[in-house]
Amino acid sequence: MELQSKRVEILPAKRRAMILERLRRDGSASILELSEAIGASASTIRRDLEQLTEGGYLERTHGGALFVPPLQATFEHEPSLNAQLQHPQKRAIGAMAALRLNPRESVIFDTGSTVLEAVRATAERQIPLTAVTNSLEAASLCAACPSWRVIVPGGTVRAGSQMMVGEPGVSFLGTIHADVCLVGAYAITGRILTDASLEVTSLKRAMIQSARRAILLIDSTKFRAPSFSAFCDIGAISEVITDDGVSEDHLAMLRSFNIKVTVVNVAGNAG
Repeated sequence: MELQSKRVEILPAKRRAMILERLRRDGSASILELSEAIGASASTIRRDLEQLTEGGYLERTHGGALFVPPLQATFEHEPSLNAQLQHPQKRAIGAMAALRLNPRESVIFDTGSTVLEAVRATAERQIPLTAVTNSLEAASLCAACPSWRVIVPGGTVRAGSQMMVGEPGVSFLGTIHADVCLVGAYAITGRILTDASLEVTSLKRAMIQSARRAILLIDSTKFRAPSFSAFCDIGAISEVITDDGVSEDHLAMLRSFNIKVTVVNVAGNAG
């Protein structure tokens, strides 16, 4: 009798995120090592490595791959892959951010994957809110909450994503005064927050300016070289929430700016 395979089918985006996180941690790995660690066949890992190499995430080596941080300032992660990268960290950060929101507040939710985890966590609290977002995915989650009023400013759906950018959304944001904005960033470098797209940074800038306080949600991998376009100085942020993978140097830098810094324990938020 043939033994059944012990391998568990994993979504391609999650599997590729697992490969990237393993390579980010170790620097390099062979196809055999990745196959054993992730529980996928060598042929599947080989195809994943080819796709990740084409996407600019890594370099192939003989029998494996080498992690190479993208050098292009306009580099952007593919959305479904980005949602899986650092997912436990993003979930823990989102859970903490949800606790910062009070009943009947008006909240602007940015379009990033970490902020989306905050939307999910806030929905579980079942508190009444007015939610403003240009993320179609976040709007769908918000609409399932009967006590939430959901406002989608509008715009043009950005190719390959579920976010709307441009007008009339940016102009609409200039007419409101929300209580809080939960915002993410592609990179934080010193005092500057950046993203790879001019359209996205224009939207983020308008969101932050339209709220009484802004809370930055960033996992510990976002402390890196700047991306293409800056959208605000850290002085516009009232609190930074990150995970316990952040280095002491980066923590000291944030605290030197005299802003509140909250570090979440990822293991303590697992489950």
